[in-house]
Amino acid sequence: MTTLQAIIMGIVQGVTEFLPISSTGHIVLVEKLLHIHVDSDTLFIVLLHLGTLAAVLYAMRREVGWLVRHPKSRLTWMILVALLPTAVVGAVCEEWFEGLFDSGVTIGFEFVITGVVLWWMDGVAAGNKNEGTMTVSDSLWIGTLQGIAILPALSRSGLTIAAGLWRGMDREAATRFSFVLSIPAILGATLVKLDDVFEDPAKTMALPWLQMTIGAVAAAIAGYLAVRVTTWLIRHSRMRIFAVYTWAIAAFVLYDQLFGHHFFPPLIG
Repeated sequence: MTTLQAIIMGIVQGVTEFLPISSTGHIVLVEKLLHIHVDSDTLFIVLLHLGTLAAVLYAMRREVGWLVRHPKSRLTWMILVALLPTAVVGAVCEEWFEGLFDSGVTIGFEFVITGVVLWWMDGVAAGNKNEGTMTVSDSLWIGTLQGIAILPALSRSGLTIAAGLWRGMDREAATRFSFVLSIPAILGATLVKLDDVFEDPAKTMALPWLQMTIGAVAAAIAGYLAVRVTTWLIRHSRMRIFAVYTWAIAAFVLYDQLFGHHFFPPLIG
């Protein structure tokens, strides 16, 4: 992996982690198009996640600071409730999800679903719930969709924000809750991967550390900008442009799977 490839991967990870267009789906897409092989349990993936974690921590520093000062608040409990179904789905389906990540066979269909969700988001009337008035069932629903979004090309931010809107939250509250909820989710996924990474210390030490670190920094910078852009876009109901974008990617992927056979595994045969 070259430095340029690492930067590209970092920017892709950072931008797509928070823009509602699926980070994992784009990582798979870039791997296939640029012929870069990055296993789902490599240190580079961990470092990219740490970069996006730093981005959202900085972007949401006021909300995070408030939670640190009020650890027994209602919002804290809502986050913990939401993490329960996320953890269950992740634990039960981990191996299946990793297989789909490595093959990329389903990402065309998943990009279609992401586009449908984004198109719907612009048309739905926002409610008046916020983090202080949302219910346990709201948190469970949002957390469940966050777990399902582990599928490669389903957008985590897109599905969780849409879930909040579906449950009657206003746009800014749904967006804030989605981003704050991403912090423990990204941290948890990173810690799980670390256990896999350091099983073979000799292999780990031989990795291209400089390139990977540069990629992680690129992910952090791009991720921070993406948080700010997404917050503005959700507030002004501008998601449909991303729906069209994800459908265009889906069409490309599905065409290649059915007819081209250059980048992605075939759907048939």
